[in-house]
Amino acid sequence: MISKTELKRLTAYKQSKYRNADSLFVVEGVKMTEELLASCFEPIAVYAVQSWFDENERLIGSKPMPFYEISNEELERISLLSTPNKVFCLAYKPQLKPIKYENNLTIAIDNIKDPGNLGTIMRIADWFGIKDIVCSRQCVDVFNPKVVQASMGSIFRVNVLYEDLENVLQSLPKNFPIYGTIVENGTNIYQTDLSSDGIIVIGSESFGISEQIKTFVNQPLSIPRLSLNANKPESLNASVATAIIVSEFRRRLAFEQNILLH
Repeated sequence: MISKTELKRLTAYKQSKYRNADSLFVVEGVKMTEELLASCFEPIAVYAVQSWFDENERLIGSKPMPFYEISNEELERISLLSTPNKVFCLAYKPQLKPIKYENNLTIAIDNIKDPGNLGTIMRIADWFGIKDIVCSRQCVDVFNPKVVQASMGSIFRVNVLYEDLENVLQSLPKNFPIYGTIVENGTNIYQTDLSSDGIIVIGSESFGISEQIKTFVNQPLSIPRLSLNANKPESLNASVATAIIVSEFRRRLAFEQNILLH
């Protein structure tokens, strides 16, 4: 069991200012805890109900840190989820790595605010083997609890940096491929050449790619709308658009290399 002082401290971590002050983030749930303990991230402590301990003896002692048994009521008090799932963990934020843009395919995210979108884009990047994402400084925090949950473990495998996107794009070599979905003058993604390296810029949910970032896009793309309904959809969700674009890049690469992706 944990003390009242410890319970009060853990409850305070529902507020981002306390998490940021201690440079940590929260991981919750059975699957996410397994992912954390299998990763190179540094966990601080695990707080779990008895049933989790009964089901996960193999994980106890897998990392040099304390494991605490707590009651369901205590879990509900400290959890950031509407429906807590057996286990609550604290982990240190990692030291992120600088991104090498040349000879690499990178996703750049311009002002995305929705945590579910960022977490899902991380899952998409992870699925298609993209190791790096660069976010504008106005994007939602990657360690926001909703982003962490939506990533479904991909946060432990995808490197996410926050940079001034204009500075990043300005620093790239001349003619470096910078792709972006620009509806008004983009080329049909299924009818244009795609390189194995470059940056794919994904715009915000409401406004798309910002005007200042558009000026750097030298490979404008569009995803053709094939709906025959009179009331056609105006746009795609940011994470859905990312999945379509990245899938097409990887399909071309697989075809060119004559490999089969599983």
